[in-house]
Amino acid sequence: MKNFNQPARLATFAALFLCTVVSAMAQQLGLGQRTPATAKPAEEAISYANPKELTIADIVVTGNQFLDPNSMISMSGLKVGDKIKVPGDAITGAIKKLMDQKILEDVEVLYRKIEGEQIWLELHIKEQSRLFKVTYDGIRKGEQESLNDKIKLPKGRIISNTMIKNTQLAVKRFFMDKGFLNVKVRIAQITDSTRGNATLKIFVSKGPKVKIHQIVFNGRTEIYEQKLRNKMKSTKQMRFGRLFTPSKFIPKKYDEDKEKLIELYNKNGFRDAIIASDSVIQNADGKTIDLVINLDEGPRYYIRNVTWEGNYLHSTDILNKVFGLKKGDIYNPEEIQKRLEANPGQDVSSLYMDDGYLYYNCRPIEKSIEGDSIDIEMRIFEGKQATINKIILNGNTKTSDHVVMRELFTLPGQKFSKTEIINTQRQLSQLGYFDAEKIGIQPIPHPEDGTVDIEYTVEEKPSDQIELSGGWGGFIGFVGTLGLVFNNFSTKNITNLKAWKPLPSGDGQKLAVRFQASGRQYQTYSISFTEPWLGGKKPVTFGINLSHTIYRTVDYSNYYTQSSSGMKFLGSYKNSGVTISLGKRLKVPDRYFVLSTALSYQRYKMDSLDLFGIGYPNGVSNNLTFNLTLSRNTIDNPQFPRGGSSFSLSGTFTPPYSAITGQTSFATNESRYKWVEYHKWMFDASWFQTVAGKLVLSTRAHLGFLGRYNKNLSISPFERFVLGGSGLAGYGMFALAQDIIGLRGYADRSLVPIYNRLSTTDASQSTGATGTGVASSLGGVAYSKYVMELRYPLSLNPSATIFGLVFAEAGNNWGTDAPQKKYKDFNPFDLKRSAGVGARIFMPAFGLIGIDWAYGFDPLPGQTKRSGPQFHFTIGQQLR
Repeated sequence: MKNFNQPARLATFAALFLCTVVSAMAQQLGLGQRTPATAKPAEEAISYANPKELTIADIVVTGNQFLDPNSMISMSGLKVGDKIKVPGDAITGAIKKLMDQKILEDVEVLYRKIEGEQIWLELHIKEQSRLFKVTYDGIRKGEQESLNDKIKLPKGRIISNTMIKNTQLAVKRFFMDKGFLNVKVRIAQITDSTRGNATLKIFVSKGPKVKIHQIVFNGRTEIYEQKLRNKMKSTKQMRFGRLFTPSKFIPKKYDEDKEKLIELYNKNGFRDAIIASDSVIQNADGKTIDLVINLDEGPRYYIRNVTWEGNYLHSTDILNKVFGLKKGDIYNPEEIQKRLEANPGQDVSSLYMDDGYLYYNCRPIEKSIEGDSIDIEMRIFEGKQATINKIILNGNTKTSDHVVMRELFTLPGQKFSKTEIINTQRQLSQLGYFDAEKIGIQPIPHPEDGTVDIEYTVEEKPSDQIELSGGWGGFIGFVGTLGLVFNNFSTKNITNLKAWKPLPSGDGQKLAVRFQASGRQYQTYSISFTEPWLGGKKPVTFGINLSHTIYRTVDYSNYYTQSSSGMKFLGSYKNSGVTISLGKRLKVPDRYFVLSTALSYQRYKMDSLDLFGIGYPNGVSNNLTFNLTLSRNTIDNPQFPRGGSSFSLSGTFTPPYSAITGQTSFATNESRYKWVEYHKWMFDASWFQTVAGKLVLSTRAHLGFLGRYNKNLSISPFERFVLGGSGLAGYGMFALAQDIIGLRGYADRSLVPIYNRLSTTDASQSTGATGTGVASSLGGVAYSKYVMELRYPLSLNPSATIFGLVFAEAGNNWGTDAPQKKYKDFNPFDLKRSAGVGARIFMPAFGLIGIDWAYGFDPLPGQTKRSGPQFHFTIGQQLR
């Protein structure tokens, strides 16, 4: 080794000392900062031709604003103490790992120094900008708000190329779904480098809305063209008067409609039908397109032979009978599947699953295809019977478990039954406490021991209702109504103050309170309570109702000169009543039948008011009745039924006083009507059937008949029928001891017999009677009404169920008081007809609210002019 002299040694020492100080300063400054003077790319540390293995002494991160440096080091895969080759895969791998995180715009791996076998590394990163806000150019404010809800770009999100591309596609798809087929979208990123944020500005050029000029079907021979067009629900060509299904072109809907075309062909036996090709042709105007669909229909296929394999429990003859399809029927895979498992109670699967065979499975196989004929082999796996082990209930946060459990038709220890599960779902929806659209049923099988658990999931919905309304009632003036209905009340928790939220609830009882008034002139009060399971062990319904009504007539000659406090009343009517009822579910003919009985007492008091215009202005009448009702209800959803039916036949009877006393002649009407005498029969029937999709057909029939025990007495003026209008009994047209029946297209209470002649005997006994009654007061003794509606739901949300409807209905009202005529006025074919449109809104807090426009095609009794157009408003579910 060469010796250095003293000055050389001093110079060398000074140089080494200076390098050490600079190196130390570089290392100190490298934390969170870049030092370009010393940091160099790691690949330059050693020649590629001569890589060297070094130990990492330290790693620092620079260039970061928001990201944690320790996280960056961890993501790189580099650690202090690791031996790496420089240059080598460790460096390039670290860069790749960091870039793969999609949060960095650029990464450099630099070395700060190399000393012996050690290397000091620096990760210099450039973070991607973060979103500050999104702005738009070229679209309306409402469209901007809708886009923000759709693309959901939160503030602070890292802006990546992928995010920009996805946003661009989402905006484009948004407008294409609205018919803007030629929409153009451009996104500009405006960066604020001082804060590391950026604004995305979205430029939208929508262009004209593209409509379908025409749809051309090539290759169509077997199915009518109009059927194909009808099947394409969302893809319609332009034509005059098209309002509800616009002809805009939406690619996504078009693809769905093409699939529906093939489904239509398959249903009609064309199993090989395909769309060979289709074209979207842009027309020269830039606003319309032509769709050309090239079809290859193929042959129509028919069922030839149906065979069954694996069936041991049921014979082939029984299976064929339940299956229903036979040789020569059109081959329709959808109908085959429906006959096998999609028609609860009537399909092949129900034959097995209703007997506990939960593991049953049937697979239809096309065994042979010859010409236009197909042989089908049904391969059945019957499995073994399953017994219900336990019931699991979830979601009933308000309703007590026992209220739900007592309604179940599937109980532990019973054999599994598919039909009973469907029936249970219907039963739970009829309670009215849960969202009928969200009642979930999940069998949990346990093959190891042959049992199954059944989990029911429900979602509570508001069931209590408040009626707060007002209206004008002609001479009556303003009428206000306040009603409260608590449909899930609990009497046992009345003393538990913690259960008052705001009232005790959860036991399925019903409490209703209602008050309606127009000052002192008209007031009515009612309170009712219903217990659906009296005693808690059997489905025996107990109910009690108390009511009181008072109606006073005003001296209208001085009506406008009187003050409210000094108003003069000419007469009054008072009605007080109490009803006690019991009902029981029957097991025969089936569990859907209910037999109900009710005992009712009504006391009517007339004070200087001839209520019916029969010469009976003063007196007290007593109405003691016994009611017997047989009903059956299988409706699947009380708010918007899609299937099922409801029937009710009831008879109401007073004691036959004339038969008991033998008296048929009375000195005054006050003595004649002291005890009201009649028998009354009512029949109501409703059917619901899904026609297509969500479209539902509803048909109803209603009949009523008021009779007498003694043919020598005229029919009671109480409890007669009055038709017309909405069927509401308030706002000045009060239901004073009458049945109010709605008939749209005619004014309220306008359909009554025009001529009610009293018999000679009756006339002589009537105080002030002239021989002719007042038809509008008396009403009829028989009526019939028939309704047909097509309903379509606009919203099935339990907080606001909305559906529109079109309807046609007809009905009439007949009556006679002459004993010798014996109801000869009744003619079921002499009906007043109407048709119209309407809407219904069901809100849990207010019940069912409806508005209808109807046109009456026939004149009112005694008139020659048609009733014409009428608007009607209804509150509450109308029975008739």
